[in-house]
Amino acid sequence: MDGYDAVVLAGGAARRLGGVDKPGLDVGGRTMLERVAEAVRDAALLVVVGPPRPRPAARYVREDPPGAGPLPALRTGLAEVGSPWFALLAADMPFLDGEAVAALRRAAAVGDGAVLVDAEGRPQWLAGLWRTAAVRAALADYSGRSLRGLLAPLDPAEVLRPEAARDCDTPEELARAREAGDSEPRGRLGPGGS
Repeated sequence: MDGYDAVVLAGGAARRLGGVDKPGLDVGGRTMLERVAEAVRDAALLVVVGPPRPRPAARYVREDPPGAGPLPALRTGLAEVGSPWFALLAADMPFLDGEAVAALRRAAAVGDGAVLVDAEGRPQWLAGLWRTAAVRAALADYSGRSLRGLLAPLDPAEVLRPEAARDCDTPEELARAREAGDSEPRGRLGPGGS
């Protein structure tokens, strides 16, 4: 597979967490956004769709209007992508790691994409690797509002990595992630991280 860019969506309202700056929350000594960025450190370009931050180093862009949802954010981020492949990721996945991204890249190489699957067997549409041209073509003809509706017809390969697919949408999920993050050896970003 050729090189890839990464698009991280980091502009949601975090309603279930009381509207806090979810990507900026600390887990194990790093923000969740920094942890996701570390997982794609080999990407040619890191695009963060959300408010600019001092870290990580990235190209920061905003959907219009800000907070409009994942599809407008995807459109905005995808406009920056120059590589034949791109990772589409949420900024609230503190245990995503380079091994999971490498597994996505291997699985996607035979089709138009791959997604991580959680412990319940559900595809995580904001944890995938996609052929750029296929997503651009799908977006051109898509009038729906869901990522699933856009991406599922591309028939992505499914990669079972329940730990890497975990996100933090509720105070309970955040507390569990922080507990696990605090028990990590320093210098590691989670299972398989470096």
